[in-house]
Amino acid sequence: MLKKNLLTIASLTIVGFLPLAQAADQSYKIWSHEDRQYPDNRWYIAPFGTFVKSGGDRSAKDGWGGGMGIGKMLDKHFNVELKGFYEEFGGDNGPWSLTGGTADLLYFISRDRFSPYAVIGAGAMNSCASANCGVGVIGEAGAGFTYEVHENFLLRSDVRYRYNNNLNAQVQPGTDEFHDMVVNVGFVIPFGDKPKRVARTEIPMAAPSTAVLDSDGDGVPDSMDKCPGTMKGTKVDFSGCPVRLVLRGQHFQRNSAELTLNARNILDDVAQSLISSPEKNDIEVQGHASSEGKDAYNMKLSQRRAQSVANYLKKKGVTNRLTARGYGETQPIANNNTEAGRAQNRRVELIWIED
Repeated sequence: MLKKNLLTIASLTIVGFLPLAQAADQSYKIWSHEDRQYPDNRWYIAPFGTFVKSGGDRSAKDGWGGGMGIGKMLDKHFNVELKGFYEEFGGDNGPWSLTGGTADLLYFISRDRFSPYAVIGAGAMNSCASANCGVGVIGEAGAGFTYEVHENFLLRSDVRYRYNNNLNAQVQPGTDEFHDMVVNVGFVIPFGDKPKRVARTEIPMAAPSTAVLDSDGDGVPDSMDKCPGTMKGTKVDFSGCPVRLVLRGQHFQRNSAELTLNARNILDDVAQSLISSPEKNDIEVQGHASSEGKDAYNMKLSQRRAQSVANYLKKKGVTNRLTARGYGETQPIANNNTEAGRAQNRRVELIWIED
């Protein structure tokens, strides 16, 4: 019964973190379309304190302990960690003490100031009940989160189900299998500076020169262009590969996400360009609005319009991964006090995400 309850707690904890992770992802990205964030692969130490909810098979009370982890961030999703711990509590057959260690794999749903994760681990543990001691194996699974107070200091907590088999050591007469819950609370100290964002260079469009051949007119000579045939109006990087395409004009029916005929004609050209392009980067389809109307309404409308464009491109055979995201009126590029400025702010942008 305890085992089922602990697994239920862990599952509900993970599900509870998902909305927070999605909300955090709206305002923070490890990989940006406008700049580059190098992966955070620092080493760290993680001291922690532990509360142990002992299973009924130990005939023991709850107890306390602590330990230390040493880990490394591998990429934007995974950490590996070696952890040692000591715990003790009372019981019917004398005081218990548990000394052990595990190798853990942590999967982060997202990396943000608040970062939820799931964890699994395996290792060994020496268990002593009064004078009876024995070494066995343990496995752990659970969920937790970190909260970044500073780039070199994070709070951390997780709850785990622990399975322990003492391999016929008979520390507790009658059984060698135990099921416990452990709650860890501590902090993480990464070593070194957190990688900073490095601005990505964009080359403004230039008129083709008679001296240098530039077939697609993107300002990058054919001899240096790694992405020939770029659609007109697309901003490119130094290699001639797409970075951003801004679609302006009356692309939707008023207060609607329905595409106009003019918009569909333009998107037909965009789809053909994407299908023929050798680059198959992920693309974020962004919807933006002017300051007219209420903020919440503009946010929802811009999301629907971005999704409408993404759906149309997919329907036309675009194989790039397309992610629609509405930004409402939060990212103006012109003055909202004039109609000309508001017209510029009502736009859809295609952003190529760098691998």
